[in-house]
Amino acid sequence: MIPFHSMDRASPLFEKHFLLSVTKQADEMTKAGWRRKTEGEKKTKGIRTVKNENTAKFLSGFAAIVGRPNVGKSTLMNAMVGEKVAIVSNRPQTTRNRIMGVATDKGWQIVFLDTPGLHKPRTRLGEYMVKSVQDAMDGIDVLLVLVDANEIGPQDRAIVEEMSARKVKKILVLNKTDIVEEARLMAAIQSFAEAGYDAIVPISARTGKGMDELKKLIVSYLPEGPKYFPDDMMTDQPERQICAEIIREKALLHLREEVPHGIGVEMMAINKLSDNLTEIHATIYCERASHKGIIIGKQGAMLRTIGAEARRDIENLLGTKVNLQLWVKIREDWRNRMDDLRTLGYESN
Repeated sequence: MIPFHSMDRASPLFEKHFLLSVTKQADEMTKAGWRRKTEGEKKTKGIRTVKNENTAKFLSGFAAIVGRPNVGKSTLMNAMVGEKVAIVSNRPQTTRNRIMGVATDKGWQIVFLDTPGLHKPRTRLGEYMVKSVQDAMDGIDVLLVLVDANEIGPQDRAIVEEMSARKVKKILVLNKTDIVEEARLMAAIQSFAEAGYDAIVPISARTGKGMDELKKLIVSYLPEGPKYFPDDMMTDQPERQICAEIIREKALLHLREEVPHGIGVEMMAINKLSDNLTEIHATIYCERASHKGIIIGKQGAMLRTIGAEARRDIENLLGTKVNLQLWVKIREDWRNRMDDLRTLGYESN
C-alpha cells in the first residue's frame, strides 16, 4: 500500500532522510546562462557547485516532473521555485524543452526539471520533446509523476504504470484538487493505491494547497550533496530563450486551436541601447499562409496585442524599458526540418 499524505498533517517520512547514490549528468548543467533573481545572466561551461559556509549536512538533488500534456507541470515548478521560470497556458504541449528551476532553503536545494508532456509524437519536434523527457530522467533523485485529478484517463494510467518501474524515489502527484470533489479525489487516490509509488500527494499548484507537504517530502528523499547553484539562482535558461518563450506564451494565449502547435519564435537581436532601454527583434514562424494572417490579425491588431503583453513581461524580466519589434514569417513544415528545429532552439543529437 502506498503511504497517502494528507494535505493537513505532516508525514512520518519527513523525519527520515533517504540518502541515495546516483550519478549526476554533467550536461544538465552546461546550458549557457543561469538566471539570477537580481543579477541577470551568468554563463557556465560545466557543473558548478557552491561551497557551504558551514559543515552541517546539506541535502541536494534533482527532481524530474513528468506527465501527459496540460496537467500543470510548469505551474507546479513555478510554484516550487517561487518565480515564473516556465511559460504556462491552457494549450497542450506548451513546454517544448527541458526547463530547469532551482529551489533553495537552509539545508537543502532541489533542482527541478520541467519536461514536455508525454504524447505520441507526430513530428520531429514531437520526437525531440519526448526524447527530452527521457533525457531529463537520467541521474535524478526523485521522480514526480503529475496527474490531473479532475481528468484521469487511460493515458494518465499508462504513464503512471510505465513510470512505476523507475528505480528511484517516486511520488504520484494529483494536481488541480481545488476543482475536484472530495469523494472523487479519495476514489482517485484509492485507485492508485497499488501503483508502486513511494507516496501519493494531492495538491493544487494554482492555489498552493498541499505544496508545502510535497516540498518537505521531496527534501526527505534527497541525498546529501553539494549546493549546485547559489541561493539566488532560479534557472539555467539564458534571457534570450526566456524572451522567446514569453513571446510564444502570449501567442498561445490568444490564437485559435489550429495555430499554436505550428508557432516558433526566433530571437534575431537583443541590443541594450542604454541603461533603461533594450531593443529586441524577434520573428514568429508559422507553417501556413492562412496562419500568418491570423497571427497578424485585422490591421495588425493581434500582433500588437501579442507584442504589448510580451513587452510588459520582458520589461519585468530585464528591468528596462523594451522596444519589441515582431515579424511574422511562413516556414512550411518547420517542425519536421532539423535545421529549422536547431535554429529555433530545439537541439537534437
